[in-house]
Amino acid sequence: MHLKHLRTLLSPQDGAAKVTCMAWSQNNAKFAVCTVDRVVLLYDEHGERRDKFSTKPADMKYGRKSYMVKGMAFSPDSTKIAIGQTDNIIYVYKIGEDWGDKKVICNKFIQTSAVTCLQWPAEYIIVFGLAEGKVRLANTKTNKSSTIYGTESYVVSLTTNCSGKGILSGHADGTIVRYFFDDEGSGESQGKLVNHPCPPYALAWATNSIVAAGCDRKIVAYGKEGHMLQTFDYSRDPQEREFTTAVSSPGGQSVVLGSYDRLRVFNWIPRRSIWEEAKPKEITNLYTITALAWKRDGSRLCVGTLCGGVEQFDCCLRRSIYKNKFELTYVGPSQVIVKNLSSGTRVVLKSHYGYEVEEVKILGKERYLVAHTSETLLLGDLNTNRLSEIAWQGSGGNEKYFFENENVCMIFNAGELTLVEYGNNDTLGSVRTEFMNPHLISVRINERCQRGTEDNKKLAYLIDIKTIAIVDLIGGYNIGTVSHESRVDWLELNETGHKLLFRDRKLRWVPGSDVLVAQNRNSLCVWYNIEAPERVTMFTIRGDVIGLERGGGKTEVMVMEGVTTVAYTLDEGLIEFGTAIDDGNYIRATAFLETLEMTPETEAMWKTLSKLALEARQLHIAERCFSALGQVAKARFLHETNEIADQVSREYGGEGTDFYQVRARLAMLEKNYKLAEMIFLEQNAVEEAMGMYQELHRWDECIAVAEAKGHPALEKLRRSYYQWLMDTQQEERAGELQESQGDGLAAISLYLKAGLPAKAARLVLTREELLANTELVEHITAALIKGELYERAGDLFEKIHNPQKALECYRKGNAFMKAVELARLAFPVEVVKLEEAWGDHLVQQKQLDAAINHYIEARCSIKAIEAALGARQWKKAIYILDLQDRNTASKYYPLVAQHYASLQEYEIAEELYTKGDRTKDAIDMYTQAGRWEQAHKLAMKCMRPEDVSVLYITQAQEMEKQGKYREAERLYVTVQEPDLAITMYKKHKLYDDMIRLVGKHHPDLLSDTHLHLGKELEAEGRLQEAEYHYLEAQEWKATVNMYRASGLWEEAYRVARTQGGANAHKHVAYLWAKSLGGEAAVRLLNKLGLLEAAVDHAADNCSFEFAFELSRLALKHKTPEVHLKYAMFLEDEGKFEEAEAEFIRAGKPKEAVLMFVHNQDWEAAQRVAEAHDPDSVAEVLVGQARGALEEKDFQKAEGLLLRAQRPGLALNYYKEAGLWSDALRICKDYVPSQLEALQEEYEREATKKGARGVEGFVEQARHWEQAGEYSRAVDCYLKVRDSGNSGLAEKCWMKAAELSIKFLPPQRNMEVVLAVGPQLIGIGKHSAAAELYLNLDLVKEAIDAFIEGEEWNKAKRVAKELDPRYEDYVDQHYKEFLKNQGKVDSLVGVDVIAALDLYVEQGQWDKCIETATKQNYKILHKYVALYATHLIREGSSAQALALYVQHGAPANPQNFNIYKRIFTDMVSSPGTNCAEAYHSWADLRDVLFNLCENLVKSSEANSPAHEEFKTMLLIAHYYATRSAAQSVKQLETVAARLSVSLLRHTQLLPVDKAFYEAGIAAKAVGWDNMAFIFLNRFLDLTDEAEREEVRDWVLTVSMDQRLEQVLPRDERGAYEASLVAASTGVRALPCLITGYPILRNKIEFKRPGKAANKDNWNKFLMAIKTSHSPVCQDVLKFISQWCGGLPSTSFSFQ
Repeated sequence: MHLKHLRTLLSPQDGAAKVTCMAWSQNNAKFAVCTVDRVVLLYDEHGERRDKFSTKPADMKYGRKSYMVKGMAFSPDSTKIAIGQTDNIIYVYKIGEDWGDKKVICNKFIQTSAVTCLQWPAEYIIVFGLAEGKVRLANTKTNKSSTIYGTESYVVSLTTNCSGKGILSGHADGTIVRYFFDDEGSGESQGKLVNHPCPPYALAWATNSIVAAGCDRKIVAYGKEGHMLQTFDYSRDPQEREFTTAVSSPGGQSVVLGSYDRLRVFNWIPRRSIWEEAKPKEITNLYTITALAWKRDGSRLCVGTLCGGVEQFDCCLRRSIYKNKFELTYVGPSQVIVKNLSSGTRVVLKSHYGYEVEEVKILGKERYLVAHTSETLLLGDLNTNRLSEIAWQGSGGNEKYFFENENVCMIFNAGELTLVEYGNNDTLGSVRTEFMNPHLISVRINERCQRGTEDNKKLAYLIDIKTIAIVDLIGGYNIGTVSHESRVDWLELNETGHKLLFRDRKLRWVPGSDVLVAQNRNSLCVWYNIEAPERVTMFTIRGDVIGLERGGGKTEVMVMEGVTTVAYTLDEGLIEFGTAIDDGNYIRATAFLETLEMTPETEAMWKTLSKLALEARQLHIAERCFSALGQVAKARFLHETNEIADQVSREYGGEGTDFYQVRARLAMLEKNYKLAEMIFLEQNAVEEAMGMYQELHRWDECIAVAEAKGHPALEKLRRSYYQWLMDTQQEERAGELQESQGDGLAAISLYLKAGLPAKAARLVLTREELLANTELVEHITAALIKGELYERAGDLFEKIHNPQKALECYRKGNAFMKAVELARLAFPVEVVKLEEAWGDHLVQQKQLDAAINHYIEARCSIKAIEAALGARQWKKAIYILDLQDRNTASKYYPLVAQHYASLQEYEIAEELYTKGDRTKDAIDMYTQAGRWEQAHKLAMKCMRPEDVSVLYITQAQEMEKQGKYREAERLYVTVQEPDLAITMYKKHKLYDDMIRLVGKHHPDLLSDTHLHLGKELEAEGRLQEAEYHYLEAQEWKATVNMYRASGLWEEAYRVARTQGGANAHKHVAYLWAKSLGGEAAVRLLNKLGLLEAAVDHAADNCSFEFAFELSRLALKHKTPEVHLKYAMFLEDEGKFEEAEAEFIRAGKPKEAVLMFVHNQDWEAAQRVAEAHDPDSVAEVLVGQARGALEEKDFQKAEGLLLRAQRPGLALNYYKEAGLWSDALRICKDYVPSQLEALQEEYEREATKKGARGVEGFVEQARHWEQAGEYSRAVDCYLKVRDSGNSGLAEKCWMKAAELSIKFLPPQRNMEVVLAVGPQLIGIGKHSAAAELYLNLDLVKEAIDAFIEGEEWNKAKRVAKELDPRYEDYVDQHYKEFLKNQGKVDSLVGVDVIAALDLYVEQGQWDKCIETATKQNYKILHKYVALYATHLIREGSSAQALALYVQHGAPANPQNFNIYKRIFTDMVSSPGTNCAEAYHSWADLRDVLFNLCENLVKSSEANSPAHEEFKTMLLIAHYYATRSAAQSVKQLETVAARLSVSLLRHTQLLPVDKAFYEAGIAAKAVGWDNMAFIFLNRFLDLTDEAEREEVRDWVLTVSMDQRLEQVLPRDERGAYEASLVAASTGVRALPCLITGYPILRNKIEFKRPGKAANKDNWNKFLMAIKTSHSPVCQDVLKFISQWCGGLPSTSFSFQ
């Protein structure tokens, strides 16, 4: 995708004037821009500004500038614009189709928060996002809006997919949500899809993914289910800023994102399924892009900026010119704009499935588009702008297109015709036909609309050259086929598709009609009415018809006569008649017909018109038609009907044809008399209905109407009807009339007169009174018998109780069912005879299956069986036979058995044969069917085994004679004689079958059989067959030998090659060649490519003569190799002198030398080496040396090796023998370069040997020392390791140091000392190491040695005397040492803080605190705090408290959390609500008092922390006082009041514990109201164990009606324990003794804010005097300290 700047639509301003939104219309004709001043500007598609209008606020009282436009979209029909505003409203403006149309608001949707974005994806549906996080839908049809889904986060962006069926919303928290109106079968999920890292202000939904970006300067592409596909990170690009907006191309193949001064373009690459960035479009001074809009056809992109500018860009992938007439612009892979360069019209060709458009062609007189994608075919009509896309698998461009029909494209491909209707995305139809000529195919698509037909789509085509098929394309079914006796070369359906025309010369329809024109040699034939094909109008012409022209009120047939065109005019009137009929204009049709003479054609037209006019109730026209046709009766009847209609119309107005008489007469005309009757009776015109029926002689219907309506002339009518019947001799009908009137005798008389005795009998049977008339009955029965109606006569006899005659009649009339029923009642003995007679009658009637049961009933078994067999009811026959005795049944069983045998149901047949004693037949059946096993099994049952065998073997031998070997085999095998079958096959030399049977019955002998057959066949000279059997026996060698013996070497070679191992064929080839010898052998081996192999083989097999012969003739270069192999053979044979000669001939003297060396014939070896291979002399000497070494003669060996110039080997031999001194000697003399390496190796060996090795080192070192090699001596000494003898090691190391100091240079000296020092330290000789270091002035190293040896005084002395800088270093290490050793007491004198920290580490807290006590106050409290923290963690808050009691509580802010924790733990701890807990509470109180006193003097005075600790102090005082009061019985109420007062401080106390203690205390002193309320509250707060007991008490009390569940109030009207009066808000001081408010009798203390209630104070003092309680005295003492002394007032008991 490339962007090219076209024009500036709106110039930018100097300052910020943001383009808030933009939109293109769906029809590409309009472009809208909304500016910062809330005005909408409208442009045409060329970028010219054509119109504008101002938007309006939701409420004018807030002013015109009270809102911003945040979203704008065109309706799908492009006539409306929706505007979304921040003043919580959406307006829909109707802008019309033309420029300048008045703009009116047609919808408005008020919302609960600001609209932030908006889309209009489908008709009537606007989707928008709100600032409150909802995405809603507004319906412009119902003018209502509803929520699609809601989130908690501001909607920052909203977009739709390419089809508009799904929406995607981006939210300020980074959420992206998807919703589908219709997922189009994709199955993609809905709901929250992605959590983007930042708000996705730039959001686009492309075809294959979702692209999102925002302020983090990253563009992320997500897959269809929200997984991350790609990330483009520009966060490190200093030029890039945040992405503000994004837009997807209409085809969804490209996405453009806007930022600052830049547009980034991304294209989807389908083959790789990734996004690829195109070159970004950078425009300086464009500033931030605020809006993007892409034209619906994909050709233009508009960009709105922060400064109010709107720029237009051209978008295209590529452009091309087609035939210099059309411009093809590829705006995306799947979208092409086709522009006609002459007319300027444009068509947008787009693949709806997103496939890439590969090729576009314009065909069919440059009117029709054809384009291919990989999966679809795109077709279009440029004139009508109708486009189609159908699924199409590419066929290599072999399709042929026909565009003769304006509505349909015909595509031929591989014998298949496909029809595509322009504008439809499904194929219209597809049929197989080989006839591609468009004149042999006719398609009609809704060309002439007819009444009552919505869709009419039909196709006619040729199945073969003489058969036409017509298909309904809507239903997809065949309407029919038409077969013709000769070849069809043209066919056409008429425009309605109801008529088909085909011919062997040219015919055609006249346009706009059903008139047909054809040429027959020199005649022009015209059928004006195709309904009457025999009626044809003919013209004589002298040429060929070339066309038809219709216009200007005439129709002409154009005929080419010679070189001129002659027009023959057709009768427009006749043509127009058909058109008028189709148009329903019958008056015009009548007018046409009246101008014509009456001919067969016009007669047919009058008939058609009469029928249609009647249907349309145009009665005058119908009357005229019938008059013209000479149908006088109908014309007269219609004339009368028209007169009635006209009279009604004149009298009452309106349509006279709706009058009931007119409607009834029309029904009569159509012979629908019931409808006419209904119409008359609806109007109560009974007389007219009756008159109608009388006139038609339909008396029954007339009488029925009279009866129904109770007409007075009913009887008269009946008489008239009867008389008419008698006059017309309709006795039967008269009889029925009399019967219906209840006159039975008269009816019977009439029936008999009419010769209908059966009807008379039926009537008699239904009337008891008539049955009593014996004479009448006899008369009827006689008539019935005479008429041979025996069954009816029998019924009558039975009715009059004459069973004998009834039975006779039934029997004569073959009414056996009635006869049997009667006989069962009257003559039971006759039943059996009757059943047999019935069966016989049924057999005569060929109803054999029906006869069976009657014969069974008659106990005629034989007849029943024969009937069953005759009826082929085999199962029934078997059933009957099974019931018979054996003698009777035996002759019938074989008959049934034969039937089942013919059906191949042999098991049933066998059973039946057996039952019929015809087992032999069963065996024959099985034998004929080839089922030998069953036959044998059956034979074994009924015959002796030897007889069966004899029978089968005899039969098999018979079969064998007939050449039926397979059948014979089966018989042999059946009687377990397979060997006879094998022998048979062998005798007849059918070896394959013989082998098959051996394999089946004697598999163990199969291989031997094959071998035996192979030998036999070989003897017979049938070598090919013998080969097969040898190979089957896996004896390929025998095959090869066979062919060798016969001289067939080629065959032998073939077998060896295919069947033998890898080298078998080579061996055969060798033998073959050997048999040939000389040149022939060479030629053969060359041909087979085995010459070299044969030479090798001959040599390897000791055929040296043949090998020499072959190599001499063809492979001279192989001769030395043969000599060599021959030499090795001679060597193995012990012929050394001959072997020597052969080795030398082979050019391998060294091998001869090695042979003699191997045999230790040193002289011969030396001789050959010196004569032929001087290089081997040394090897001979070495070999001799090895011999000497094996005999331990080192001197001789050394001499030989030195002669051979191999001192290295001597060296190795000495090393291997452990003679290192000799080795070092040789090395020093002959290879001094290796001396150092040898020395190292020696040292390694010595090290491995341990102590013995060390001694070797020492000895070597002394040796070097004596030789003045001090450096090497030092190295040797240094290599000595401490291996259990540290004294020796120390001496050696010291010796090394001494030698180095004396004789070696300073640098080396330093290295040695630094090496020796750590080793001495390692063996605990720290002083020795230090002295060595001091020799070289290495002070630090010496100090470190003393420190490591824990000689601190020496270390300090050296540091002090030699380098005072290291004194601190020594001290530091000394401290660390003491710390590590845990010598804390010693450490105290050195570093007290370190010592204290060590005590803490070791958990010696008492020593730590004791030591810290001796230090200053600050140090002490640091460690007190640490100890307290430790104790709190250990759960010992009480000990922590004791610590602060002992050492005081300083006002350090860092200690505040400790104090608070101690307080919290104390108030939360159980078991503190008792007198025994006093000292704990007193300690807490005293510590908090001490803390508060210290806080007053500190910088934290009056801080929130100070106030909190003062409250804690008050609470601790209440707790301590409560415990003291609990120890004195008379202060019980004081303790209870203190528990209640503590409820005031539940922000610092456990609430449940406080309410529980207050409730229990109130209950103890009898304050049940308070106890109930406090404990009830406790139950709400806790799940503890005390709950059950408390709950029981609370439930008990709540049931007590006497108890008021309210808290007690005082004179203030407030709760008595409340400090604040609810009515006045005045706060009273709490009493120091009880905590209750002091309302009167106040005793004030010196410290402000401290007071007590006089009564409570006196009570407390009295208790002290009487009880002498030390704890109460302690409370009094604390109050004195806290409040600045006690008041001087004396006791008062008032």
